[in-house]
Amino acid sequence: MKKLFLENTGLKISAVLISALLWFFVTSRGQSEMSLEAPIEFKSVPAGLGIAASSIKGVTVTVRGQERIMKSLKPSDVRVFVDLAKSKKGEATVFINKDDIRLPYAMTVTNIVPSAVRVRIEELITKSIRVSPVVTGSPEKGYFVRAVEIVPREVAAQGLKSEVRKTSELRTEVLDITGAKETMSQELAVDTAGANIKTEPAGVRVTVEIGRGR
Repeated sequence: MKKLFLENTGLKISAVLISALLWFFVTSRGQSEMSLEAPIEFKSVPAGLGIAASSIKGVTVTVRGQERIMKSLKPSDVRVFVDLAKSKKGEATVFINKDDIRLPYAMTVTNIVPSAVRVRIEELITKSIRVSPVVTGSPEKGYFVRAVEIVPREVAAQGLKSEVRKTSELRTEVLDITGAKETMSQELAVDTAGANIKTEPAGVRVTVEIGRGR
């Protein structure tokens, strides 16, 4: 039996190699690669911390798969998640690997450029900030603005320490009183001017009291 097993060993090895090559040839046919730009999505940021800055906003991901499936692949189908669960205050370099890439089909990631992102993590703080109403326009001829009231006068602003500390005042959206003949009262959102700040409440009520001239 042993002799039978060892007979024609060279031929058997050749047969195995040929089979492997044929399998590779068959499975690789119709395969193609594609590179797409994908934005980085940060997840699991520890409570009380926020992202102040990152060295890059996205990466170039090269994926490989069946050509017929690849044709329908869109940039929005590729998502890149960077886990910051272990992050602390300060700067850190976080590496991006294949497990961080989410693909919708049976595809594989062959390359990621760049393969790391540098982030700066800051503490989140909250402080009360005064809100000023922004009123534009003029009442109808013969009328005037008697008073402008805002409720509440201050809001609790939460955000990155560097952003909140340098903010001493916030403003509302614009209230246009052009041609007004009576008192106007409107709920207006607090304008954070693009800063990474959230307010509570998110809006205030502005009342413009209109009086009639004598």
